[in-house]
Amino acid sequence: MTSTAVGPGALGAASLANGAPHLNGWVQAPSTLVVETIARAGFASVTLDAQHGFATFDRIVEGIAAAALAARPALVRLPLDGFALAAQALDAGAAGVIAPMIDDVAMARAFVAAVKFPPTGRRSWGPNRGLSFSGLSRDGYLAEANRRTLALAMIETAEALAALDDILAVEGLDGVLIGPNDLSVALSGGAAVDPDHPAVTDALDAIVAAAQRAKKPAAIFANTPAFAADYVRRGFPFVCLGPDLAFLQQGAARALAEVGEASARP
Repeated sequence: MTSTAVGPGALGAASLANGAPHLNGWVQAPSTLVVETIARAGFASVTLDAQHGFATFDRIVEGIAAAALAARPALVRLPLDGFALAAQALDAGAAGVIAPMIDDVAMARAFVAAVKFPPTGRRSWGPNRGLSFSGLSRDGYLAEANRRTLALAMIETAEALAALDDILAVEGLDGVLIGPNDLSVALSGGAAVDPDHPAVTDALDAIVAAAQRAKKPAAIFANTPAFAADYVRRGFPFVCLGPDLAFLQQGAARALAEVGEASARP
């Protein structure tokens, strides 16, 4: 499997439509060294998590630069109700933003309003480093920014699933990102955190089909490489794998196991 790499200044929806799966590395501990290491591991992009991770605005600024040093774009997953941070992240050079818990059209429109320039939205002008990363003139950036930056709405509840077609139809929303962990909590009535829950897996093909009808990408978070491979097979063009803390934990556990196995040999 190959991932399509793009430069640090652009990650528009069109760049995800070439048929090759785009694999994104999810980062919860956004030190510059961690971000750069994940970016250089072969992922096509990274996501800095400001909802359940530790990406404050200062860390976001540093993380975007670390990803750019590895010639990879960085997205930012916002905290709940974090639309003000969304515009700041784009100004700082983020290639896209991800809004959690978008349940209906009104929330999707509010998200778009925060991150897209007029006439699509109400984003205020001030892209400082985003303009430098783009390589465009001021007027060129204004003309291209809405197309070159991703706005992804997370689908994580039964309400969002029911409104999926309408959410995808919102002008300026570039696509959706499925959060299978929260979706499993919602669809199981709070009984399980299980991305392999039948209610979740039953919904995946319908989600891909809805995104294809809307001609917009559907992304999804994967807890393990096995889940990621399954999502690619199902037709998700954008798969987020991680988080980085899981990579660290799994690598450490694997190293300890190998030491134990090797030392037990005669």
